[in-house]
Amino acid sequence: MLEHGGRLRKAALDYGIAEADWLDLSSGLAPWPFPIPEIPLRAWARLPETDDGLEQAACDYYGAAQVLPVAGSQMAIQLLPRLRRAGKVGVLSPCYAEHAEAWRRSGYIVREVLEQEVEFFLDSLDVLVVVNPNNPTGLSLTPARLLDWHARLARRGGWLVVDEAFMDNTPQLSLAPHAHQVGLIVLRSFGKFFGLAGVRLGFVLAERKLLKLLAEQVGPWAVSGPTRVLGQACLQDTEGHTRQRIRSDEASERLAALLERYGFKPQGGCALFQWLITEHAEALHAFMARRGILLRIFTHNSSLRFGLPADAAEEARLEHALIAFAKDHA
Repeated sequence: MLEHGGRLRKAALDYGIAEADWLDLSSGLAPWPFPIPEIPLRAWARLPETDDGLEQAACDYYGAAQVLPVAGSQMAIQLLPRLRRAGKVGVLSPCYAEHAEAWRRSGYIVREVLEQEVEFFLDSLDVLVVVNPNNPTGLSLTPARLLDWHARLARRGGWLVVDEAFMDNTPQLSLAPHAHQVGLIVLRSFGKFFGLAGVRLGFVLAERKLLKLLAEQVGPWAVSGPTRVLGQACLQDTEGHTRQRIRSDEASERLAALLERYGFKPQGGCALFQWLITEHAEALHAFMARRGILLRIFTHNSSLRFGLPADAAEEARLEHALIAFAKDHA
C-alpha cells in the first residue's frame, strides 16, 4: 500500500499526542463537511437501486452526459487498466501516486513524464493520465490543451484519463462536458470538495460503452444506499456549493499569504491546499508534528502539502508554529 495523507491515528501514536489534540492539514479536503441529510430507513434496509436520482444529480452538477458512481474515484483508478490490453502509459508527474501504481500492477509499461515532455512522448503512448488541477503541485492545464492531447490519442485508439479530484472550485476548466467523446475518461472525487472523504463516493464520466464495461468490473451495489441519498442531497445543494467555493478560495489565499510571510512561499496550490518545495521539508514536518500539526510530506522532492485550516483559531495555531520554527532555524 502506498503512503497517503490523513494517517492521523499513526501520527498520534508516533508522537504521543491524543488524536483530538491534532490539527490535521495532511489531506487536501475541505475542512467544512456538508451537512448529513436525514437518511430514510429504507436506504439502510434495502439494496441500492440506480434509478433514485443520484446519477441525474451528478450529471447536472458536473455537466456530463452520463456518469457511473463508484465507491471513491480510487476504485476507478484501480479498475481502468483492466479495460485495455497491455501497452505504454504516460503519467504526468509528480502526481497522485496511485495512478502510476495501478497501471504498473496491471502489466503496463509506465513512463512518468514532466509537463514539458508530454509533446515529445505523446504519440508513442496508448494512455496518458493527467491530474488536473494536479495533486500536489496545483498545476492547472487548459481544456484546449487537454482536448488536443485527447484528439491525438483517440486517433490511434488511445485514452486520455483526467483525474479532476480538485476541480470543483473551477468548473469552467473541467472536461466533463466533453466526456461523451470516445477515449476521454474523467474522474471526479466527491469527498474532497464536500468534506466527506469517509463517504467513499466518486464518479466516472465517459462514453456510454466504456461506462458499461467499467460497471461490469465494479459489480452490483458498489455504492451503498445511504451514500446514494447523501450524495444526491449534496450534489443538489447549490447554495452550499457557492458557500464552499468562496470560503475555500479565501482560506487557500490566506494560507498562501501566511506561509510566504514566514519565508515559505508556495510553489503551487489550488483551492484546497498549498504546495511548498523547501530544503527544510523533513525538519518542518517533524517540527510541526511535535506540536500536533500534521502535514503531508513528499520526501522524493523535499516538498510539503498544507491543507486548509478551518477557522481563525487553526490559522493562528499554524502561524505560532511557523514563528517558532523560524526562531529555531534563524
